[in-house]
Amino acid sequence: MSSEFKLDVVSHDFEESGLSSLNGEVALGERVNAAYEVLNDNLKQGNGSISNIATNAERRAFTDRVSRGKRAALDDSVSLQIDGDEKREHGPGRKSGPLLSGTAYCISSCSMILLNKVVLSSYNFNAGISLMFYQNLISSLVVVVLGLCRVVSVEKLNWKLIRVWIPVNVIFIGMLVSGMYSLKYINIAMVTVLKNMTNILTAIGELYIFRKHQNQKVWTAMFLMIISAVSGGITDLSFDAVGYAWQIMNCILTASYSLTLRRVMDEAKKSTKSGSLNEISMVLLNNFLSLPFAIFLIILFGEWEYVINTEVTKSPMFWVVATASGFLGLAISFTSMWFLHQTSPTTYSLVGSLNKIPISLAGLVLFKVPLSEPNFFSILFGLFAGVFFARAKMS
Repeated sequence: MSSEFKLDVVSHDFEESGLSSLNGEVALGERVNAAYEVLNDNLKQGNGSISNIATNAERRAFTDRVSRGKRAALDDSVSLQIDGDEKREHGPGRKSGPLLSGTAYCISSCSMILLNKVVLSSYNFNAGISLMFYQNLISSLVVVVLGLCRVVSVEKLNWKLIRVWIPVNVIFIGMLVSGMYSLKYINIAMVTVLKNMTNILTAIGELYIFRKHQNQKVWTAMFLMIISAVSGGITDLSFDAVGYAWQIMNCILTASYSLTLRRVMDEAKKSTKSGSLNEISMVLLNNFLSLPFAIFLIILFGEWEYVINTEVTKSPMFWVVATASGFLGLAISFTSMWFLHQTSPTTYSLVGSLNKIPISLAGLVLFKVPLSEPNFFSILFGLFAGVFFARAKMS
């Protein structure tokens, strides 16, 4: 990212220096023409002679040479600038940037969901809040260390900013916890399909809160999502009412998080010294502020006793997987910002929808989910409805 910034600065300086040299050459020609015009006026006041004609001829010849020089310089500068632009546009870094960032985002997103499923289901770990606490602690420590090393820019926290951000953080915690428990009881494919309901709730919230209207294609896509979610639930052989309740709560909280974040963002920026709030600072705010709330919930629900006494926490491999999921949670934040910087919001949204397809298929295969043919087609229908939704949002 820093190399691209330097390249833009260099190219900007180059264009300014090229234009200034051209302006210098044009100004030289104008001074020559002005001098000859003054000389010509003086000669008109005196006696005209053959020397006047010679002088005029010499002036025209000299002016032609200057004009040809200016045109040549202009052609050279323009061609040089075009060549520089083509090199920047078609350079290897520009070509590989979106591909690398998109691949990193997809891999980290898929791995995070799969590892959480392993921790919660395969290890039968029944402390979702404790897992969230551990993952957020890892993310907070990594961001703080990177900020101290000046690798990333982090906004300094203050009480005014914390007070503004607490409502967002409370919803963020609920979103993570409900997502953990829904993933424990429901297979990954159905979680992915049911998550499409979040888009519907967000669109309804935008309509009533921000007066933002969607086009007909978007509402059609959302109708298809409802059909896929209902048909998927009816045909789900591993249906679990508790898991579906957690997932419905997760959809509501996720939509609320998105809508609340938009309302709070402007106020949060006013509460910072710089007057802005970058994505890294938001990652730190969400993860760091969630820690005391998580500790309170762990004590309230007695999870700390379970974590201490369960045999799962004595397995080194469990801690390897849990730690990896914590790093991947942070990796999703960084790779999503990197990918968004390299492409556009529309491409980011479309790739995110397409990324649900391999996640769902991998979840079905790796965890050997009992599957009926109607349920399988309901899942595929829901996945492609999500892709259609992303395409409709672009139009």
